[in-house]
Amino acid sequence: MSNGSNDLSGAVTNLLETVGSLAKGGVDGLNNGIKTATQLIDPLSKTATDLAGNVVNALNQALQTVSAALAPKK
Repeated sequence: MSNGSNDLSGAVTNLLETVGSLAKGGVDGLNNGIKTATQLIDPLSKTATDLAGNVVNALNQALQTVSAALAPKK
């Protein structure tokens, strides 16, 4: 009788270990995905910020040129 209960206990233990390993793998995969997304977002946000700054500078220079052209000459 004890052999049957040991087999059942071993099967339950193996099942729980397998479920735990699958859950850990899922969490590890999610964690790696978040890290990768963060690594991608960081340079993209810097590039977007640089681009916005360059656009503002170009618009400012264009406005200064127009203002200088329209200003009365002394």
